[in-house]
Amino acid sequence: MVVVPRCVVAASLVSVVFAAQAEEPPVWGIGVGVISTQKPYQDSDRQYTPIPILHYENRYFRFLGTAAEVKLPALHLSETQQLNIGLIARYDGAGYSSDDADILKGMDKRKGGFWGGAGIEWQNPVVDLFADWTHDLSGHSSGQRLRLGAEKSWHLSEQFTLTPRLVASRYNSSYVDYYYGVRRSEARPWRPAYRADATINTEMGVRSLYAFNEHHSLMVDVEMTLLASEIKDSPLVDRTNENRIFMSYLYYF
Repeated sequence: MVVVPRCVVAASLVSVVFAAQAEEPPVWGIGVGVISTQKPYQDSDRQYTPIPILHYENRYFRFLGTAAEVKLPALHLSETQQLNIGLIARYDGAGYSSDDADILKGMDKRKGGFWGGAGIEWQNPVVDLFADWTHDLSGHSSGQRLRLGAEKSWHLSEQFTLTPRLVASRYNSSYVDYYYGVRRSEARPWRPAYRADATINTEMGVRSLYAFNEHHSLMVDVEMTLLASEIKDSPLVDRTNENRIFMSYLYYF
């Protein structure tokens, strides 16, 4: 299972505009997607994960893929600026099994989990800025993540939108050590014990959205994460980055 990030939610056909949309009926959409992910573990194969996608959105609530948000009242700063605040939940698909790569043989399974927290977004004419904080509600990793990012949408035609983004994500030491550390019981002569610390990764991505008409849309999202030294120094890792490609088709009623 792969997490659909908050920035993907912002790329849905239904744009979040100001108070004019408050009385509009809810949006329903269904579709399919596939995510191709290259994780940084040594000699790990690229993973392809097909997922069904449901999109429901109204004035108070949004659900898309594996992410949901309860939308709190927006703050209208001016005719062109707005603060959006919400409570968010998502499924984090991080983790591995011992048979995912040779370097992981003999390691205990690392599980993903359900995360929850809060987020805020400042929409303005120059660039949209956002921040969110979430933590692992499942308790597998005791992880916490703080994201700070910026993105800008370019409407190149009536059908085509391009949105580049830049995000800094800070993970606490519990998260990094859970997924990239090596416990003493898991250490081997060729895999020494390793305890990881908190870290900040840099994510760069671009999202393209093509709306054939009001019912059909196709989205492609490409992202590369530059890994910090706390992850790159792990004996489990032999890459300086991980990357992900997400493609989806949605039909809106």
